[in-house]
Amino acid sequence: MSSELFVTQILNGLVSGSMYALIGAGVALIYGTQRILNFAQGEFFMLAAFGLFVFSTQLGLPLVVSAIAAVVLVTAFSALVYRAAIQPLMNREGWEFSTIAVTLGISVLLQNIAFLLWGEKYQTVPYYLDGNMSLAGITMPLQRVLVFLTCVGVIVAMTLFLKYSRTGWAIRATAQQPDAAAVVGVPVQRIRMLTFAIGCGLAAIAAVVLAPIFAVNPWIGVPHLLKGFVVVIMGGIGSFPGAILAGFVLGIVEAIGITLTSSEWRDVIAFATVILVIWLRPSGLLGKS
Repeated sequence: MSSELFVTQILNGLVSGSMYALIGAGVALIYGTQRILNFAQGEFFMLAAFGLFVFSTQLGLPLVVSAIAAVVLVTAFSALVYRAAIQPLMNREGWEFSTIAVTLGISVLLQNIAFLLWGEKYQTVPYYLDGNMSLAGITMPLQRVLVFLTCVGVIVAMTLFLKYSRTGWAIRATAQQPDAAAVVGVPVQRIRMLTFAIGCGLAAIAAVVLAPIFAVNPWIGVPHLLKGFVVVIMGGIGSFPGAILAGFVLGIVEAIGITLTSSEWRDVIAFATVILVIWLRPSGLLGKS
């Protein structure tokens, strides 16, 4: 492998890793605050991609405006879903299984609604940026550079939000000790709904920047959900920084592995990597024992 090809694959891995990190961070945020495995996360990703398609291609709105509208609507819709279908289960016995069953049902429902509305054909969305960027003999499409910068920017902003804002403190307190947080005045139920919406919103942001690269169809969210779970397990279940680190590690390992083998081995490489990590460190990269 030449040095130029190796560097190109590393850069491709960073782009894919930033996407995995953003999706996995949303899954980890939801699980870390309320122990809910959101099996509908991929479908919120899919809805945002279709939202971008409808607003930009069918309604003719500017692409950036369409992306913002899609993210806002999907985030708001996820909050309504939580309030109507998930929150009533949280105080019942066996709620862990109930929330899994409900999110699986929501996933199937949203897939079928998307199938009825848009059919099974792949839909395309125009690029935000056309052309390539060359630096030191390495060429990268501008759209992929935009994906990387957007995902990294959102991750940094989310990290600062959780660390320094009052709402971020409330989210962290709810994740650590919900009863104690309620005693000192934190509106736990509202914070949980907000956290669920933010986690789904992160998936929506990933969707609107990735939609021009990957064609949109009702089942586009399934592989991204699987990679999100892989990232969460690798990073340590419920660990927000662990999911980010695992996303970048997985992206780079995948890119190098595909270069040495073929793209058909992408999922094999991903799951082999997570098995190796868990074998060496059962709690994940940054998870607690």
